[in-house]
Amino acid sequence: MSATIIGLASAASHRFSKEPQQKVTLFAGLGVAGDAHAGRTVQHLSRMKQDPSQPNLRQVHLIHAELFDELAGQGFAIEPGQMGENVTTRGIDLLGLSAGTRLRIGAEAVIEITGLRNPCHQLNGLAAGLMAATLDRDADGALIRKAGVMAVVITGGEIVVGEAITLESVPLVHEPLGPV
Repeated sequence: MSATIIGLASAASHRFSKEPQQKVTLFAGLGVAGDAHAGRTVQHLSRMKQDPSQPNLRQVHLIHAELFDELAGQGFAIEPGQMGENVTTRGIDLLGLSAGTRLRIGAEAVIEITGLRNPCHQLNGLAAGLMAATLDRDADGALIRKAGVMAVVITGGEIVVGEAITLESVPLVHEPLGPV
């Protein structure tokens, strides 16, 4: 199976879930057009309080639909955009990518993976226990964050539900993803 965009979402205001869209435009160095989290510097409210001059490494949030399948098995009914993501994918192991991996989304847009989304308590506002369901432990007891990855926009362009996602480039040395 090839990697595909199965959902797109954006929200002009700072709120947890985003509104489903059939297409969105990505702007280089900024993020999703019209989304509250677009900008060169941090736009997440908690990070703005810490240091508003930090670079925005969270311009685009991607979640793999396979997580929704896993969550459905635990009784959670999650739709694209509900967990705050901009792009819902199917067929690509987002969590296994290296930091610095570049993905082509649709015909023009290129994003670079910066790290993991750190799930927050707001997930429990969507459904009780959802935050815990997006966390796990590996065999050594290390925390696994499953709520998607964050990226910056390298090359802008319009992206549409149903378009392909392909690997544009992968770093020579794999750098495991950490929270950003």
